[in-house]
Amino acid sequence: MSRQPEVLWAQRSEKIYLTISLPDAKDVVLKTEPQGLFRFSAVAHGEPFSFTLDLFDSVLPEGSKTKTKIGLRNIICSIQKEKKGWWKRLLKSEEKHPHIKVDWNKWCDEDEESDAPVDSDDDLHEGNDRGESDEEDDDGMLYLPDLEKLRGK
Repeated sequence: MSRQPEVLWAQRSEKIYLTISLPDAKDVVLKTEPQGLFRFSAVAHGEPFSFTLDLFDSVLPEGSKTKTKIGLRNIICSIQKEKKGWWKRLLKSEEKHPHIKVDWNKWCDEDEESDAPVDSDDDLHEGNDRGESDEEDDDGMLYLPDLEKLRGK
């Protein structure tokens, strides 16, 4: 029997982002079908992992606009939606899935999408093995030395 890894998800009006947390994954197989089925299988530490997601709506078939990056700790997928728009949830079913969680690092609200970076797929091409960009993204962040400067020290 195969196990299911943790899956983090986020969306934009045109894309779904899936991050599959599976360190040292080998023999990774991903399949995206137009009707919205996403299939995953891999082997990690000698154990099989697999799952199938019945996505909320249809997506473009595999290869057209689907991008994948297999890192040391996770697998990141960017899946193009067939129709532009925001989904109410990731899956067709409303039941709660313990292995699927929101990826708050990539999440963007509908009204904030215009403020988000235009091409968020940069982390699929470059970056470290956690799917993060090597560039520091600290816009608006204050660190302790900055706070001390504000206080006049």
